[in-house]
Amino acid sequence: MMRGTDGYRVDADWPMPPGVAAFTTTRALQSPHIGCSAAPFDRFNLGAACGDPLTSATANREQLIALAGLPNAPCWLKQTHGVAVARFDSPSTVSPEADASVTDKAGVVLAILTADCLPVLFAASDGSEVGASHAGWRGLCGGVLEATVAAMNAPPSRLQAWLGPAAGPRAYEVGEEVRATFLAHDPRAAQAFEPTRTGHWLCDLYALARQRLAAAGVSAIYGGDFCTISTPTHWYSHRRDGQSGRMASLIYRSA
Repeated sequence: MMRGTDGYRVDADWPMPPGVAAFTTTRALQSPHIGCSAAPFDRFNLGAACGDPLTSATANREQLIALAGLPNAPCWLKQTHGVAVARFDSPSTVSPEADASVTDKAGVVLAILTADCLPVLFAASDGSEVGASHAGWRGLCGGVLEATVAAMNAPPSRLQAWLGPAAGPRAYEVGEEVRATFLAHDPRAAQAFEPTRTGHWLCDLYALARQRLAAAGVSAIYGGDFCTISTPTHWYSHRRDGQSGRMASLIYRSA
């Protein structure tokens, strides 16, 4: 389901906690007044290190702030497919090396960049705290979601999570080493893999994320019904295109 789409964003499809805003941007291909990136980054690329001229990505980021009415510029990260979590206590122009971030301060906008990896947004059910994680298969297997949950002040039972657009289970093929790495952590992960050709498997990132979140004590899990690879009209996909822009998944407390 695509909730609240108006050309440049899709809102998180969950019971929105009080005072919280959460959404993922799109390519904005159907909105010629939005975005200025040329192919193959067209149009609304927000990634500053994917090959698109920095001037275009910067202009798109500035337009995002205006379009969404953000209280401050997003707190971007230098994502490394790791498990480090940054805490922001105020808006910041410094991008720490991390793959997740958390805050309990109003006006601090958390942001994750993806183009097939799984963005996961978190919020305390009372709206008092938010978090965001970048979960590619390496980070997901390494425990970035568990690290994010542990970094938040609210107990897992009072957290809810939204799984944003990622490589879908009918299109995302991986090798045996990926499957083996997940199964070494938890044999139940086998349920998220379906064999294709010899030594290759379809991988359900959404199912793996739900397993990890449930094991960490988070039961309120939403989203997980997108596929970046098979929906070029809406999403960037590095796997599909080789060179592509990046969507941003953002969450913040407005009060």
